[in-house]
Amino acid sequence: MTIEAVIFDIGNVLIEWQPETFYDRVIGHARRKAFFDEVPLHEEHQKVDEGESLKDVMYSLANAHPKWRDEILMWHDNWDDLAAPAIPHSVRLLEALVRKEVPVFTLTNFGHDNFPRSQNAFPFLKLFDREYVSGRLKLIKPDPAIYAHVETDCGIPPQRLLFADDRAENVAAASDRGWKTHLFDGPQGWAARLVAEGLLSEEDAR
Repeated sequence: MTIEAVIFDIGNVLIEWQPETFYDRVIGHARRKAFFDEVPLHEEHQKVDEGESLKDVMYSLANAHPKWRDEILMWHDNWDDLAAPAIPHSVRLLEALVRKEVPVFTLTNFGHDNFPRSQNAFPFLKLFDREYVSGRLKLIKPDPAIYAHVETDCGIPPQRLLFADDRAENVAAASDRGWKTHLFDGPQGWAARLVAEGLLSEEDAR
């Protein structure tokens, strides 16, 4: 069945999302490990994906952990370095689909206020025909409700959507609704899938 839209996750698909790497570089591995052991950074960041302001969450967390205040505020103040760099081959695939006039959407767990920051840092994040951003919707993957919202909003039958995400639980939730899915573990496999679906040529997918 013909694919009518390709849906990209963003973190670890189009841009790297490995905050530990940023902190290892800035404060060193040993201090970063102690920091992450003491402060529930990823757990708190989920509040951002669910709709709270990145600044509010991180400043509140900094007030609760004054020993690590400077490091916590880097999560907000240095966002463009934290959610980086781009994954070049994935970006080329996105741009190739756009050139082929294949509709491209994003379905991403991302905050409502930091997503525009990343779009300014990485202009290719402005290429999507539709943006389904968890912090705006106040729905988060893998809740089935966010997939249902995508289906209702775009009006495309589930079996005509192709979705790539790096997290198995997010892919499984989409698959359960009848979407075609790809568990992203690197751009080479994603490129091969886009070729296999007839969306890109081998040359386009390089």
